[in-house]
Amino acid sequence: MSTATPSLLRPDGSSLRVLVVDDEQMLTDLLSMALRMEGWEVRTAGSGFEALQAAREFSPDAMVLDIMMPDLDGMAVLQRLRQSGDDVPVLFLTAKDAVSDRVAGLTAGGDDYVTKPFSLEEVVARLRGLMRRAGTAHTAGAEPILRVADLTLNEDSHEVERSGDEIELTATEFELLRYLMRNQRRVVSKAQILDRVWNYDFGGRSSVVELYISYLRKKIDQGREPLIHTVRGVGYMIKAPQ
Repeated sequence: MSTATPSLLRPDGSSLRVLVVDDEQMLTDLLSMALRMEGWEVRTAGSGFEALQAAREFSPDAMVLDIMMPDLDGMAVLQRLRQSGDDVPVLFLTAKDAVSDRVAGLTAGGDDYVTKPFSLEEVVARLRGLMRRAGTAHTAGAEPILRVADLTLNEDSHEVERSGDEIELTATEFELLRYLMRNQRRVVSKAQILDRVWNYDFGGRSSVVELYISYLRKKIDQGREPLIHTVRGVGYMIKAPQ
């Protein structure tokens, strides 16, 4: 794992909790080791029923959940969690690579999807993205306020303001704006945005980026000096007016 990556913590400064659920013990051991190297507290479960009990006792900030399990599959586990009011972010693990399985997992209320075999670094990166988007984590020692001209974004409270006016954003709009603001005056491509904001391959559906850029422009730029710019044939950039 890269030591240059800033640590993520709970808002109260304590370690993030991750529940790893898979019936292959070798896999849960490897994932546990990788996640503990991030400084996170990890608990494992080897079946769907164990996962439900562990979720109640451990109250994880995120869950890595295998779909194919012998007693209660990942879809059923997620369904029971959501029915009980538990909205913990879930990263599905599965050997299946069909688009229909991916869509089914996300439609069922999962937040992201990784197919086996995968790299441990990829799982860690996607979990970091999930917990950031859910607002359950902040970066240790980092200044939480991003600024571009009169636009401010608070990474801890998820508050966004322009000229003192509060702007309401969805979780995805917030993550897209944060990515642009962290890269202000740099052009980022649609492919980079898909990878960093959505964390999985949309199969070339770059139109989703255009759609969310248009949402942001209506909320951030409408009636004001524009900050979000299109660089034709390349991507998008946010910068202060000259």
